Amino acid sequence: MATTINTPTEEVPPGLSLATAPPPIIGESPELRLALASLQAQAQTLNEMIRTTVDALASPQAAPVPGSQAFAEIARRTVPRWHFAMLNDTVRNDALVTAVRRAIPPGATVLDIGSGTGLLAMAAVRAGAGHVYTCEGNPLLAEIARQIIAEHGMSDAITVLTKFSTAIEVGRDLPRRADVLISEIVDCGLIGEGLLPTVRHAREHLLAPGGVMMPVAARIHGQLVDSPAMVNLNRVHEAHGFDVSLMETVATRGHFPVRMHTWPHRLLSEPFEMAAFDLAHDPLLPGSRRLTVPVTADGRAHGLLSWFSLELCDGVDLRNAPDNPESHWMQALILLDKPASVTAGESLDMELRWTETQLTVV
Repeated sequence: MATTINTPTEEVPPGLSLATAPPPIIGESPELRLALASLQAQAQTLNEMIRTTVDALASPQAAPVPGSQAFAEIARRTVPRWHFAMLNDTVRNDALVTAVRRAIPPGATVLDIGSGTGLLAMAAVRAGAGHVYTCEGNPLLAEIARQIIAEHGMSDAITVLTKFSTAIEVGRDLPRRADVLISEIVDCGLIGEGLLPTVRHAREHLLAPGGVMMPVAARIHGQLVDSPAMVNLNRVHEAHGFDVSLMETVATRGHFPVRMHTWPHRLLSEPFEMAAFDLAHDPLLPGSRRLTVPVTADGRAHGLLSWFSLELCDGVDLRNAPDNPESHWMQALILLDKPASVTAGESLDMELRWTETQLTVV
């Protein structure tokens, strides 16, 4: 069967030249020059993606088929590498599939947010779901899921929606509200992939009244940590005698991943619960909580080492605590603006803040 490829008839817009590099920015304030340079960097990335697309449209031989360099470049930019570690995390997989088996009533209509490879959607079918709708905002991952599902003979039982859950409409994408909502979209600090706004929207617009949710609750835990080595993963002042602190303008704002056992550190408190979310009933809005942390060792507190625990269903939990080295999730580090000298027996007061996707502490 012949394939017809429609090539574009118009030139690439002038602002997106595929051949020329942007000129240096001069004559403005340093802050504005950094702002404009950040936009140029983003435009450069878009340029590279446009070039790949235009080449593929211009010639069938340049089509990004699996195994080609063009396909590899697209995959590198659009599919994060952590998907492989996640799919090989047997503890995670076992917990999720066990929870799916326990949570899904026979014949239920299920909405799975974040298809990935379709693993949880297929597990839901095996658990007795009547039909599963699974959504994936990444078109490449959505198609991978669609083909894997077909290979397992489940295409009639699973519908893959190539869109984010916030774009799903009942009556168009779903015949009715779902009986069960599955939403395992967490990062090392729980909220970085948008768990709170995603569940908030789905609970209000996509889940039937009294419907089943998985997970049902989440908690964020933490410990005070003294670790210049961890701080240096996201901050820098000098290198070989040169002041390079301007690099801190591109440092991560909020929490970022660390593998605790990789870096020298001293723990300055016992583990404690920093925040808890009832995913079925809490408003799940940005907020804050005052923390008073008992100090157990002298040192300089650079921040909070943090991890999550998820209650998937009654009796089934998932966590990325430091004592769970098999988890593919790292821990999260939330840095203080300035290190605080602490003494054993005293307490350190701080405030944990969370937005839709970031944890910070002041």
